[in-house]
Amino acid sequence: MVRRRFGKPQQENEVTSTLELSVIGNSTISALLDKDARIVWCCFPRFDGDPTFCTLLNNGGEDETGSFNITLFDQVRSEQQYRRNSAIVVTTLFDDNGNAVEITDFAPRFKQFGRVFRPTMLVRHIRPLNGTPRVCIRLRPAFDHGAQRPERTRGSNHIRYVMPELTLRLTTDAAISYIDEEIPFVLESPVTLILGPDESLTESVSQVGKTFYERTNDYWREWCRYLSIPFEWQEAVIRAAITLKLSSFEESGAIIAAPTTSIPEAPNSKRNWDYRFCWLRDSYFVVHALNSLGVTRTMEGYLSYISNIVAGSDDGYLQPVFGITMESDLDEREVLSLKGYNGMGPVRVGNDAYTQVQNDGYGSVILACAQSFFDQRLTKLGDETLLKRLERLGEQAVQRWDAPDAGLWELRTRQEVHTFSSLMCWASCDRLARICERLELEDRRVYWQIHADKIKEGILQQAWNSEINSFADTFGGDGADASLLLIAELGFLPPDDPRFLGTLKMIEERLRKGPYLYRYNRPDDFGTPETSFNVCTFWYIDALAAVGRTAEARDLFENMLACRNRMGLLSEDADPNTGQLWGNFPQTYSMVGLIKSAMKLSKPWEVAF
Repeated sequence: MVRRRFGKPQQENEVTSTLELSVIGNSTISALLDKDARIVWCCFPRFDGDPTFCTLLNNGGEDETGSFNITLFDQVRSEQQYRRNSAIVVTTLFDDNGNAVEITDFAPRFKQFGRVFRPTMLVRHIRPLNGTPRVCIRLRPAFDHGAQRPERTRGSNHIRYVMPELTLRLTTDAAISYIDEEIPFVLESPVTLILGPDESLTESVSQVGKTFYERTNDYWREWCRYLSIPFEWQEAVIRAAITLKLSSFEESGAIIAAPTTSIPEAPNSKRNWDYRFCWLRDSYFVVHALNSLGVTRTMEGYLSYISNIVAGSDDGYLQPVFGITMESDLDEREVLSLKGYNGMGPVRVGNDAYTQVQNDGYGSVILACAQSFFDQRLTKLGDETLLKRLERLGEQAVQRWDAPDAGLWELRTRQEVHTFSSLMCWASCDRLARICERLELEDRRVYWQIHADKIKEGILQQAWNSEINSFADTFGGDGADASLLLIAELGFLPPDDPRFLGTLKMIEERLRKGPYLYRYNRPDDFGTPETSFNVCTFWYIDALAAVGRTAEARDLFENMLACRNRMGLLSEDADPNTGQLWGNFPQTYSMVGLIKSAMKLSKPWEVAF
């Protein structure tokens, strides 16, 4: 069918992609919207699916395949915000004649029939605010990573988009022809668009949209009420907490690192990776941060996910990353049909990090599970059955604490004995000893304490470099690694220990650039890193607070808050010269860092009363 064109909306296909994006979702799917409410990224039927909307990595392409745009003609500006304490985004578009339109976007999520209703669905509500705004709705889903368009069939109030493994139905009270043929029209009354499963609605589309909106808004506001937030920076912490919740694939309990793939860590760096999977390390940090806010259900879901993974490992060996339903094979390939973020390819699907040896993962899992043995709020407490599974991981830590690996930064062409991996192996044994003490298993406590002491002594002997008065990144090395800032956080040494203070000094001398921190500064598989790693800056802030340099830590924290985009979100990396965000978005690591630093630095609630 030939699509009609009635003039060209302002700047159509001319906007360069940025990370000034918002995220909506419901712990099954998520979508990214730009400042003009264009959906630029969304995978169906789950986080790691084929991107139905993919213009973030294709700049719209020649025919905007993979887009869902609601365009106001002669638009001159836009405003966008989240509904307070929710995952609902409201965008207002203004044209040069004083007309205005409001677009409300969300993915339904609310309690129903004793469980959480979270369908693979997006709801968009459009209403005129002023005058006679003229709009055009362009819905062009894609499959095969933007390479193909689906077949379409029309009904009286719906359009079906038929793809090989998925059929989506758009149900609307707008004129079907206006959408199917992309005909501009004057928006005289509100319009509701519901894109989701190929199922008929049991009520009018406007009523369903209204009910889903109200119940979703109520859900998120109620969820936020129970957060144990700090006195200061509450809005920032709440937004970070909601973002972390949106990163949980609730069906299995997995937690993704980010909902995107292949946004480069720096311009044209080729550091483009698929983050739509569950890293054991990242998930521990997410669970730990949410626990500090009193969110326990996400941890319980993750513990179920981990229990299934551990149960499937006969000897306790763990690969560092799994699929969101525990897939172990995540073969990496390049997708040629997408040009990449601002043309900066390659676009990768899958992640070969699953084949790497990363010895810190055992500590990540045990640390994540440890709270279940101590927290009486949980529905299912840790017991001897879980302990036995974790002990298999501990035995791996005992064997691997001084063995070479790819490290937490996932070096692809170099293996060394990384100090952080060894620290996490120590933490495995240390926490197992504490768990055994809790369960009054004295023989096992002694067993694990002996191993913890042995590993600690080995780290002190082999990772400490007296010439630089610091722990080094690797055994026998002399390099800097920001992960060593977690030495005190993990309880390996107290923050006032001279060896930790020396390490802090060395790291800030070598890795700090202005108010930002690099993760390391020696060349890797792609050269020397060009951007700072946001969570490392937060680790540095926490370390400064731990050693009493609180005023300096607060200044750096305020700078990181200023680095967030206008919607309060952070990606993985930041340009230390400009503060511009780079890397996959929104990044759980970064939002975790924000929460933890806020909790450590905030004035106590008592100051207000």
